[in-house]
Amino acid sequence: MNAPRKVVLAYSGGLDTSVMLHWLKHTRGLEVHCFTADVGQAEELDGLEAKALRSGAASFHLADLTDEFARDFIYPAIKANAHYEGDYLLGTSLARPCIARALVRVADEVGADAIAHGATGKGNDQVRFELTAYALRPQTRVIAPWREWEFKSRQQLIAYCDEHQIPIKSTRDKPYSMDRNLMHISYEGGILEDPWAAPPEDMFLLTRSPAKAPDEPAYVEIDFVDGAATALDGEKLSPRQMVERLNTIGGVHGIGRVDLVENRYVGIKSRGVYETPGATILHRAHQAVESITLDREALRLRDSLMPKFTELVYYGYWFSPEMELLLGFMNQIQQRVTGTARIQLFKGQASVCGRKAKNSLYNATFATFDEDQGVYNQHDADGFIKINALRLKLHCYRKHRLLLDPQADVDLGELREGYIA
Repeated sequence: MNAPRKVVLAYSGGLDTSVMLHWLKHTRGLEVHCFTADVGQAEELDGLEAKALRSGAASFHLADLTDEFARDFIYPAIKANAHYEGDYLLGTSLARPCIARALVRVADEVGADAIAHGATGKGNDQVRFELTAYALRPQTRVIAPWREWEFKSRQQLIAYCDEHQIPIKSTRDKPYSMDRNLMHISYEGGILEDPWAAPPEDMFLLTRSPAKAPDEPAYVEIDFVDGAATALDGEKLSPRQMVERLNTIGGVHGIGRVDLVENRYVGIKSRGVYETPGATILHRAHQAVESITLDREALRLRDSLMPKFTELVYYGYWFSPEMELLLGFMNQIQQRVTGTARIQLFKGQASVCGRKAKNSLYNATFATFDEDQGVYNQHDADGFIKINALRLKLHCYRKHRLLLDPQADVDLGELREGYIA
């Protein structure tokens, strides 16, 4: 196979990708085209094009992906009730296939035969970027400098920049690394590598400390149509606008902080701290509307598939045959999830305090503890319970060798003690 000649680099303008641009061009001899994705990271993107071109890039491409990130990735994950290992709502995991899809588009535009990224060989992102690239553009070659070059530390990268006069914004070590997008901010590494050490309060950017949040709760009402949030307090909003607005509101009340040790795909445990205010509120509201609009067994079926859906997202298989099937299933099962949820925001908690839907399965006439006007015959429960108890009786008989003679004279006290033992 011929060596690649032209590469598209996922470029942020930070230390790593600044070195990569120079290294790919001068060490590998490649024509380098830089691509920067805006997924709502709230970073200053002005000046990146000039810096990339000045550093030797053949071209620079900037794409605003915030709308498609919210619409095509965040909202489907909420429909699936997706959360990894209990608490992680997958903010970084969902952004990577969105970015990689756009990276492949640019590779097509410029006729590149390779892509490059700044993910290390230890983490999940390398898998997410590369699986997406191979799934969408099978002929693509991948260059992962952190798996190839001689550099082992940030200090070595800084020295390389000094040697080759590569401009970088800062050479000061941060006490942790941070990744931000529309859905969340993640923090890891540095001082957070000690799982016993509490994250410093001044680290958080999206959320106020719950202890310092307002002493009065706030309330929001979110409308859903077929599982997708469409309006906030009666105002129609796009998916992007919805997440942005709820990030602001939820941040004031300290919603969405998570501190966990998770299992990376490569087998390493990693401590991560996350701020996800808007998506946390959306998850609570969505679950509330589902509770009155989804059939019990339909809901259980969806939830039984949620771990697989989540695993596919986390491991980087968004563009896979199995994910295509799951996305279709999730969309179909959400067709009746239309209604409104009212959420209380108070001191770090997003609590459901109301839900309603025109097509609700909740029927007060049946559910009431008062007189139900004859719609439900409580005597029917007798046979229902006995039929469901039959297998338990047979199990007990077999356990005590009574199956052939269930009428035998037995000390029920001894039998119960034996069963419990």
